[in-house]
Amino acid sequence: MPPAVEIVEADLSRQDHQEAVVAMTSAYATDAWGNAGPLPADVLDRLIPGLRAHPTTLILLAWAGQEPIGIATCFVGFSTFYARPVVNIHDLAVVPQYRGRGVGRQLLEAVAAKARALGCCKVTLEVHEENARAKQMYEAAGFAEGAAREPGRRWLFYSKML
Repeated sequence: MPPAVEIVEADLSRQDHQEAVVAMTSAYATDAWGNAGPLPADVLDRLIPGLRAHPTTLILLAWAGQEPIGIATCFVGFSTFYARPVVNIHDLAVVPQYRGRGVGRQLLEAVAAKARALGCCKVTLEVHEENARAKQMYEAAGFAEGAAREPGRRWLFYSKML
C-alpha cells in the first residue's frame, strides 16, 4: 500500500523543504504543461533566496512518506474590490506517477483552507486553455473561468515580459 499523502506548508528555512521546492519546481518546469524543458541553473540557484525574500510567498508541499510528490506555489495579493487578501496559485504540480490519485485536489483544498485562515476573499489561478485534465480538476474543486459582472464577458490573463 502506498504511503498516505501529507500536505504541509513549506518552511523555507529547512533544507529538506528547500530541496523539495527546487525538485518539484524543476519537475513541473520539464512537464509539457509547465516550461516543457529544464530551468537554467542560475534560475534554480536564485529560486529559494527569491522565494524567501518575497514577502507574500506561500508554498504547500505534498509528501508521500519522505518523498515530495507535489507543490502549490502561491502568493498573497489584495483585492481592491473586496478590500481583502487574495491567494494566487502561481504553480500547481504533481509528479506524473502520482497524478490521478487526488493529490492535486488535496493541494487545492489545503490552499483554500489556508486562504480562509488568512481572511482571503478568493483563490485565483491560471491554466492553459488546452489542459483539459487540470481544468476538470479545478472546476470540480469549485473554480470557474473569470467572469465580468456583465453576462457573456470574460477576463483574460495578459502578461508582459520585462
